[in-house]
Amino acid sequence: MNVEIRNARPEDMAAVLRLVKELAIFEKEPEAVEVTEADLVRDGFGEKKHFHCFVAESDGNIVGLALVYERYSTWKGPVIHLEDLIVNEKARGQGVGKALLTAVVKYGHDLGVKRISWEVLDWNEPAIKFYETNGAKVMRDWDVVHLDEKGIKRYLERNN
Repeated sequence: MNVEIRNARPEDMAAVLRLVKELAIFEKEPEAVEVTEADLVRDGFGEKKHFHCFVAESDGNIVGLALVYERYSTWKGPVIHLEDLIVNEKARGQGVGKALLTAVVKYGHDLGVKRISWEVLDWNEPAIKFYETNGAKVMRDWDVVHLDEKGIKRYLERNN
């Protein structure tokens, strides 16, 4: 498979959203995706850019993506967070994930970040193996904590 990794463009966001929905199905949360194509265009290419996205393109089709954003670690300094690295099921095992991860690592290096962080589901053994094989440290003793939109509102009602 001949794949080109490039920066995403606004017109790619429909394909990006399809891949995000594909991931949600894989992660057993098909109804969890609330973001729209318009949200992705606004948030990735609008006045306030919230993320940077790479896409993997093969024969005119987007078969993968890596979406990152900047964070700051009080221990390390500037870091980036890899929100999602998604490869279409039919394109897996053909080097697309590695090419996307390489683009993310180069991007982080060029920004001068001290760390690139992301999460992986504990049951996604193929992804864990892929990340560990490529030098990432999977921190199995850490738990991810989220406060979703409803939780935020509830918190503020109780503590404001």
